[in-house]
Amino acid sequence: MRAMLLATTLLAAVAWCGACASAAEPDDVEVKASELITPATSQAVDEGLKFLASRQAEDGSFGPGGPSRNVAICALAGMAFLSSGSTPSRGPYGSEVEKCVDFLLAHTDSTGFINLEGAATHGPMYGHGFATLFLAETYGMTRRGEIRDKLADAVKLIVGTQNQEGGWRYQPRRHDADISVTICQVMALRAARNAGLHVPRETIDHCIDYVKRSQNPDGGFMYMLTGGDSAFPRSAAGVVALYSAGIYEGPEVTKGLEYLMHHLPRGDAFSRETHYFYGHYYAVQAMWHAGGKHWKSWYPAIRDELLSRQHADGSWMDSICVEYGTAMACIVLQMPNNYLPIFQR
Repeated sequence: MRAMLLATTLLAAVAWCGACASAAEPDDVEVKASELITPATSQAVDEGLKFLASRQAEDGSFGPGGPSRNVAICALAGMAFLSSGSTPSRGPYGSEVEKCVDFLLAHTDSTGFINLEGAATHGPMYGHGFATLFLAETYGMTRRGEIRDKLADAVKLIVGTQNQEGGWRYQPRRHDADISVTICQVMALRAARNAGLHVPRETIDHCIDYVKRSQNPDGGFMYMLTGGDSAFPRSAAGVVALYSAGIYEGPEVTKGLEYLMHHLPRGDAFSRETHYFYGHYYAVQAMWHAGGKHWKSWYPAIRDELLSRQHADGSWMDSICVEYGTAMACIVLQMPNNYLPIFQR
């Protein structure tokens, strides 16, 4: 398994383009990261992953029905298992990861669209983006042809549905765009590129332009280019979109991080923030990439907040479904593991 993880690390080291290697100053973030995973954190993650495993159906989906069977939930649960070091058919959660792969491949249609009718939300491109990301990570670990074939189709669908502004929206068609759906697609494209699939440079350049135009003067990000106030969840997504597209420094990144630091996790956030897990899934990635004071301030704060909110059965509740909240919490808490190429600095 360690050999597989090493291989994925080497894949992640391939820059998006020759000049796009991370410009962050070298520090000891990766070395010191493990110290932040306290015994209590390890126990919380173990209990959370056990809860997720107990909720997986034989076909690979999660939960009793409705939104919990959405392909996004399957993909995020799979990412939580991968973040612990398991890979398809290997490790403590290898069988669960394998079932996630099978479920997503089974629900990839001839156009490359990954979706389950009856469990889709009003924005199925969210699910497609998360599912493509997960398949790209697992393909990088396994090099299995059946994953590559459907992953390639899924990537082509993303490339082919980018709208004239440079972003993506709820449905797989060239229409309008928003920053929230766009980040799901650009992360999927970055993961696919890391795994060796072709992603047109012009697609990424167009996306970079869209993301930069979505930033407000305060450093946060508007939802759509038609205008609007900044908000924490989509601003965290905006910063990670820049990182995923190969923009590691510059005024947009600096201002975005400054905006996010005004939203340092605090104990009462669960009762007052909408899209809580979505926002913190991206925020912890932004701070991990930023390193330094940003990471050292952010991770302990979100770690301690999540530990205080875990239920006795190992889960975290969210308005979407308990499987979603638990998967997101486990991903956030395991960021210091640094196992997955898409999360690596």
